[in-house]
Amino acid sequence: MLAVCDKELSGKTLKSENMEFFVNRKFYGDTKISEKKLAELLNEFDNINLIGNKSVGVALKAKIIGEKSIIKIAGISHAQIFKL
Repeated sequence: MLAVCDKELSGKTLKSENMEFFVNRKFYGDTKISEKKLAELLNEFDNINLIGNKSVGVALKAKIIGEKSIIKIAGISHAQIFKL
């Protein structure tokens, strides 16, 4: 499984009207990677969790996901990808 968050979201809690989402450092880790490396990794994993406009944007640009696969939590993009 690949779990990626935008670095500025790590350790923060996102709150919206009906949801609270904690961007847990233990789950997402603290390894920094480039957008190019993320695009490569998106093709290597079958189970992917992305939080952050930048991270989700890379998946969108790489056509791994479409707009309908994205939800917003407090204005921040989130996507889960499961390849069969």
